[in-house]
Amino acid sequence: MKAALLVESLTGNTWRAAEAIASNLSAEGWSITGMSKVRRPDLASVQQADVVLVGTWTHGLFLFGQAPWAAGDIANLPTMRDKRVAYFMTYALEAGRSLEKLGDSVAATGADVIGGLLIKRNHIAAHAEAFTERLVGAVERS
Repeated sequence: MKAALLVESLTGNTWRAAEAIASNLSAEGWSITGMSKVRRPDLASVQQADVVLVGTWTHGLFLFGQAPWAAGDIANLPTMRDKRVAYFMTYALEAGRSLEKLGDSVAATGADVIGGLLIKRNHIAAHAEAFTERLVGAVERS
């Protein structure tokens, strides 16, 4: 399988999570066609990929207003039609319903959405491993 990663990161946590996921997928025998920013996607790597992974971070206030960063940019990705897509979101304290909102943005692209997972910033390695296991399982079942 081939995967492309589209990532938005503010402090580097989401980028580190994407790198961990890419490394885990490589260990599973997958190849990574590219890793680029959502706002400047490497369209060739997306076209070559069997699965596209979209990652961003949670912004908003602690008690309310949490949302995925770059949700509008994600919803308008032109190359996602008919692609299988999984998504992840990093957060620090509370993510609220932001993962669900990210899923809505990904679905708005016309992608075949596989699912998503929250990755807490102080558990990146463990959560990236869980994401990889779920992704590999979902792809094998489809």
